[in-house]
Amino acid sequence: MMDLSVKIPLLFSAVFLLIGMLTGVWKYWRTMTSAEHRAPTYVDIAHRASLLYAFACLVISRLVEFSPFGENWRIVIVMIPIVYFALTVTGYVREGLLNRTDNMFVERNFITTWFMYGLIAGEIGGVILLLGGFVYSQFL
Repeated sequence: MMDLSVKIPLLFSAVFLLIGMLTGVWKYWRTMTSAEHRAPTYVDIAHRASLLYAFACLVISRLVEFSPFGENWRIVIVMIPIVYFALTVTGYVREGLLNRTDNMFVERNFITTWFMYGLIAGEIGGVILLLGGFVYSQFL
């Protein structure tokens, strides 16, 4: 039986893959129905980010299998980047639904500053912990 810390990123990998496919249909529909034959910027970004996060979750699920941390810590470590992945895709989908084409970073606000600092620390920190655990358990 698989640990919950492995099941969670595998589940999210499938969810992000499905979101990537659905936003791909949305992107195609908007491309075919717009006068300039282009999907809104954030629809395109949501599509690509979802597909990339699906594969990132697969890597996370493999790395966490070799983690020397306890089960509860492994769950926390995998959830930090995954929560940021999900919030990011949700934001892109929201911008796509609002049909915004401007760069969301033009305006400085909570999301473009503090959320981004948290995202950077959470995603990179989580992967560093997983990578460190892998190196520790497999090479040291």
